[in-house]
Amino acid sequence: MNRRNVFLSILITAVTLCGCGARYAVTGIERSRVLIDKRYDAANDAELQAFIAPYKQQVDSLVAPVVGRAGCNMSAGRPESTLSNLMTDILVWAGQRCGEQPQFAVYNIGGMRAAIGEGDVINVAPFDNKVCFITLTGEQVQRLFEQIAKRGGEGVSSSVRLVIDKNRQLKRATIDGKPIDPKAQYRVATNDYVVQGNDGMPAFKEGTQLVTPQ
Repeated sequence: MNRRNVFLSILITAVTLCGCGARYAVTGIERSRVLIDKRYDAANDAELQAFIAPYKQQVDSLVAPVVGRAGCNMSAGRPESTLSNLMTDILVWAGQRCGEQPQFAVYNIGGMRAAIGEGDVINVAPFDNKVCFITLTGEQVQRLFEQIAKRGGEGVSSSVRLVIDKNRQLKRATIDGKPIDPKAQYRVATNDYVVQGNDGMPAFKEGTQLVTPQ
C-alpha cells in the first residue's frame, strides 16, 4: 500500500469513528516515535517527486537568487537591534510603495527567526504575514509604547525614540523628535499578526482605517 492509500485509509477511519455517535469511546492511547531522517532519501518515490516538481521550481526561483549581501551580521534583540531597526524601516519604505505615509512602524521581535549575514534572507521572516497600515490616536500610541516597554522593547522604526528604565517602564517617547500629541492621529505600519493585538500589544486593536494591501 503506497503512502497516499495509507493516508486515505486513516482519514476514512477517522471520519467513520467521528460519525458513529456514542457507540465508540476511547479506552486507551498508544504511541510510537517514527524518526524521519536521511534513510528515507534512499527510497525515491517517483510519483511524489513528480507531484512536487512544479512547486519546487516556483520556490527555488524565489529563494535561490542572491538579492544582496549584508555588510555585517544583523540579529534581533531587545530593547533594540540592527535587524529590528532594518525590518521596521522596510515597513515604512513599503508604505511609500502602497500609497501610504506611515509616521512609524512596529515589528514584533518574535517574528524575526533568523539573522541576516548567514543563510537565506527568507528565513528571517518565514511566516505568511502581510504588511498593513492602521491609524492610532496619540493616546493609543502612548499606550502602545507603554506596552512595548513592558516587553523590554520591540522593533520600532528610526523615527521613534523610546526611553525605558530597568523596570520596563516608559520614561519618554518621541516621534520624529517631537513629543506625542494625545489628540493627533498617527499612521502606523506593521504586520497583520501584530495589528490584531498579538505579542502583548493590544493597543493596536483600538486602531481605525486598517488597510492591508494585497
